[in-house]
Amino acid sequence: MRFPTRARRAARSSEVTTAAATVTMYRPLGPEQYALVREAGLRRWPPRLPEQPIFYPVTNQRYAEDIASRWNVKDSGVGYVAQFEVRAAFVEDYAIQKVGGAHHTEWWIPAEELDALNDNIVGLIDIIGRFDAPPTEHEA
Repeated sequence: MRFPTRARRAARSSEVTTAAATVTMYRPLGPEQYALVREAGLRRWPPRLPEQPIFYPVTNQRYAEDIASRWNVKDSGVGYVAQFEVRAAFVEDYAIQKVGGAHHTEWWIPAEELDALNDNIVGLIDIIGRFDAPPTEHEA
């Protein structure tokens, strides 16, 4: 008997609660998302905006640092890298997507499944990196 995807995920998640099997995920973020994660006690990702149908955690620190240092800094002057653990049983339903170079790999979590991802985070979301824009001529 096949369960609907969400029911299958919920069953697997509850079975894994006693196990220590987790997957490490990384996430580049800008200052607005960083503030929202802090407001949530470093335990949950904020809801996606309507124009953001997918949540993209990445598989490796290098890729997260690339995005944070290049795109988040360019867009808002600062970029952060978060690391967090998610129950492996939840993650196994999502294929890793390769979106560029060899290390450009990520999961695509539909926005409507973000609460389920949040419920499967083990421990806190750790901020492990920060990248700042170089000082301007006037600031130097």
